[in-house]
Amino acid sequence: MTRPSRTSETSAIALSAAQAGPTSPGRAADAMGTAGSQDALRRLNAAISELKALSVEPLLNRAVTALEAEDHETGGRLAIQALEQDERNGFAWYLLAIARERAGDFTSSITCYESALALLPNQADVANDLGRLAFRMGMKVEAEKLFRHFLAAKPNHPEGANNLACAIRDQDRAEEAIEILRPAIEANPTAAMPWNTLGTIVTEQGDLEAAHTFFDEALRLQPNFPKAQYNRGNVRLSLGRPEEALADCDIALAGTIAQDERQMMRLSRSTILMELGRTAEGWADYEARLHPQFADRTQFQSPGAPWTPETDLNGRSLLVFGEQGLGDEVMFANLIPEVIEALGPKGRLTLAVEPRLIPLFQRSFPSARVGGHATYAVGGRTVRVAPFLAEDEALDYWAPMGSLLRRFRPTVDSFPPRPGFLTPAPDRVAHWREALKQAPAGLKVGLLWKSGLMNGARRRYFSPFEAWAEVLAVPGVSFVNLQYGDCAAELDQARREMGVEIWTPPGIDLKQDLDDIAALTCALDLVVGFPNATVNLAGACGASAWITSAPGAWPRLGSDHYPWYPQMRVFTASALGDWAPMLSEMAMALGQSGGPDLRRV
Repeated sequence: MTRPSRTSETSAIALSAAQAGPTSPGRAADAMGTAGSQDALRRLNAAISELKALSVEPLLNRAVTALEAEDHETGGRLAIQALEQDERNGFAWYLLAIARERAGDFTSSITCYESALALLPNQADVANDLGRLAFRMGMKVEAEKLFRHFLAAKPNHPEGANNLACAIRDQDRAEEAIEILRPAIEANPTAAMPWNTLGTIVTEQGDLEAAHTFFDEALRLQPNFPKAQYNRGNVRLSLGRPEEALADCDIALAGTIAQDERQMMRLSRSTILMELGRTAEGWADYEARLHPQFADRTQFQSPGAPWTPETDLNGRSLLVFGEQGLGDEVMFANLIPEVIEALGPKGRLTLAVEPRLIPLFQRSFPSARVGGHATYAVGGRTVRVAPFLAEDEALDYWAPMGSLLRRFRPTVDSFPPRPGFLTPAPDRVAHWREALKQAPAGLKVGLLWKSGLMNGARRRYFSPFEAWAEVLAVPGVSFVNLQYGDCAAELDQARREMGVEIWTPPGIDLKQDLDDIAALTCALDLVVGFPNATVNLAGACGASAWITSAPGAWPRLGSDHYPWYPQMRVFTASALGDWAPMLSEMAMALGQSGGPDLRRV
């Protein structure tokens, strides 16, 4: 079967989207419709019915009926049969695109949408669906163009305005997104969708109370609106109300059919359960990240069988993939000593980790083979492999590291009390202890205050640098810069406005030299900061560390500390964005008479 030639600028946009990999999803559920919404399918059926002369009309009508019944396999098969009779039928291409998207085959789907749009340039719904798929694949600029195409054909359409606002919001243009929603809300006073998206925008701006109000309004207008229910639950979690958050999430799940949305909600539900201390249930829902329909799923490729919690590891060979962010790879490694014990003296452990972690993990787990994993975008999906394995290598089992938590860390009590599980290089620890003598006199405290990625969605999780003024003012402390990335402006601000010299250690790349960073954290008296890779390295190496925490931070697993690092002290904000009381508490602890308690008692 051949495809029609591409005839429109929008078609080229679609192809560029098809070649891009997905981005990590946010926690907000966007009310962007689904592949071939019920309204769109009804409009499509009406358009097909007007073309009685089409020999494939019965096949197309049956395909629409199948898709309306959520039977994407039958719908796709019937669309292919129609294309075998008429390969230039735009309606058949559109129906096949919807079916392939619902099956999770995004690359084929976006190609079919592109073909449909070339043949049906006046069918605005095709542009809208293609824009949604480009959006979900991380192509926000291309999605914006497609949504503008749809909105030009249907001015003031609530879904069109909503989708365009989502694409603009995710390009960190919040005010512009709000201005797009405002006339849509005025023109469609009973539409819940724009209120939901308005709530997601102000959530990212950190105004949680206003966001809660907007989600309430969306639910007043449409009580059975799962995405608004889910989003309100996430806001309630950030406000320190996890029980209400779980109730909202459960209601949203009960009303959601689309598997990709269900798995996103299950993953969020897992973090709520962990915050409530229901750890075993949380790890079970955490497996949603691996579901074939989860939009940001990482597919692991390895010889051997997938590990399950019932697997007897004694005497077996096991490949474990590091996963999620770099900090998670370090944190999840808490369980590796127990995995080695389960494998026994005749077992064989292979670890595929972020390449920068290889020296540290090799030193820490000398009985294991350690290599670097590699990650690729293939067909719109993320694929992770262990390229250091021999082509014909046989392994018994493989597992993503986070999946092992179901067996080895089912409760907070199952975490061992050891204050560290990674081993820094002793000679480098000695080197940094000597180098720190060059810093100003006082207690040597390493400091971090921001993420390397500070877009609108993440910014609300970090206190502004100015909020650290009270901590930086504590006398008798020599602050050492551990902040990677460009932080010259903040260092200059501390010097000019706060009278504090934050000393930067020489000869180290604070982003790339992870093995040396681990040694530096152990040479310091204390590391202070938010939960990123550096603070996790400090905790994993047994260093003294204080960590800031937001409400609903799942790594605490419902406790008042980080079970992964029993020596670490945790300072928790009462609500997301309410940083001042938490940092005042930290300043008081740091300046306490007789010296601070550097480690959790």
